[in-house]
Amino acid sequence: MVLSPVKSEWDKVSFSSTLFLCPILDSLLSLVPGKWHAEIRLGLQEALVNAAKHGNNLDPHKQVIVRFCFEEGAYWWIVSDEGSGFEPPDRIRQELPENNLPHVESESGRGMFLLHQIFDRVVWNRQGTEVSLCKQLSAQIEREPLLQ
Repeated sequence: MVLSPVKSEWDKVSFSSTLFLCPILDSLLSLVPGKWHAEIRLGLQEALVNAAKHGNNLDPHKQVIVRFCFEEGAYWWIVSDEGSGFEPPDRIRQELPENNLPHVESESGRGMFLLHQIFDRVVWNRQGTEVSLCKQLSAQIEREPLLQ
């Protein structure tokens, strides 16, 4: 797996904190092969909702910024918010058994669990205001998407 993109120029989209994400998600998925849209859309939606709702508290004066690129079979998205951040978990995969979502009434963990199930690489910055997501499709051509 590619550990980090080397592309120096990224595309970027920013928007005021909102939960109306359909056009933004459509734009972010425009270069992704159709068979992966549903799975990746779910993951990106989770990341964008977290940034707008939990990071920026839906403050319309605060922006969510998404940088993205495609390089060597890997799709990258970096989602940033202007919130105060949180302490990201170090080992969410080890804490949550595979295919075992946290209880439906749990206050946290479900979204992060989904991110780790959908993307091959999920890394938060130290401040907890930015998450880098990578989906490597070239190595997964034979694997079926998580969602169908």
